[in-house]
Amino acid sequence: MPFVHDIDPIVATIGGVHVWWYGLSYSAGFLNAHLFLRRARARLHLSLASVYDLTLCLAVGVLVGGRSIVVFVNEWPFYRRHLSLMPAIWVGGLATHGLVAGGAAGVLIFCARRRMPFRPVLDALAVAAAAILGCGRIGNFIDGQIVGTVTSVAWAVKFPSAEGFRHPVVLYDGLKNFLLVPLLLALVRRRMPPGRSAALFLLLYPALRIPIDLLRDYQAETAATGQMLNAIMAAAGAALLARNVLRRAHAPAVSPPELPASGSMHWRRLALAAVLAIPVVIPSDATRDVPATYGARHPRLAHSRLYPPLDSLRSDER
Repeated sequence: MPFVHDIDPIVATIGGVHVWWYGLSYSAGFLNAHLFLRRARARLHLSLASVYDLTLCLAVGVLVGGRSIVVFVNEWPFYRRHLSLMPAIWVGGLATHGLVAGGAAGVLIFCARRRMPFRPVLDALAVAAAAILGCGRIGNFIDGQIVGTVTSVAWAVKFPSAEGFRHPVVLYDGLKNFLLVPLLLALVRRRMPPGRSAALFLLLYPALRIPIDLLRDYQAETAATGQMLNAIMAAAGAALLARNVLRRAHAPAVSPPELPASGSMHWRRLALAAVLAIPVVIPSDATRDVPATYGARHPRLAHSRLYPPLDSLRSDER
């Protein structure tokens, strides 16, 4: 039986700050990544302090990368008129292609600073990345703003922001992401050549998303950009995978010693707590859609000091 979506996207409001299900899903994803790294730290030769540092690099990279694509690619015509809102993650969502690129950049920076091999770390975090992206898609569905094309399938959903019953495309994409987790875990446990699991993730994530995105109700220009980024990412993953498979076998590298703890664990715990708390203010919508979608259901969006006046986010300014 078709489902009528009537889920409140705001979990709670604390001191004028809205806690969104979408943002909360990223907090859950980052916590899962941290716990995964703690379990794998002996294999990755990481100290507990280094696990905290790597989690922070990953999370900051994900947030900066996801926000950058929204600002500089998806919505630049708006943000060039509102430069002060560029870091305002509480008035707009994240772009998934930027999440992957930013997360990888954060890991590479960590490994470069520690002078340690980056491929085994990327392999391990490919599993965490698939889980984070799966959690994000659940948040998208709860927020109810990414909809598919009109359909009559038995599991169709009536979203509050769209006419007719639609494909729940974010659930399709989320299921795809979660199904990548056991596949990547199996590769990691089989001790495949370093870098292969990460390359396979970089290939499969966008390649499997391309047909799913054909069912998404995109604006024409956004669809072209999204599919182009899918194709670029898939091509990069295929090239890295081919290079990994064709590379001649080398003698196994000597495992580096476990990185010693350095600096205070107290500030690391506080920093991780902050990184887990920050995403909860992020809605899943593009900036222009937040007031239009939630203004009627949540009039306080127009009055909180954190949110600009609704008129300043009008789509005709784009």
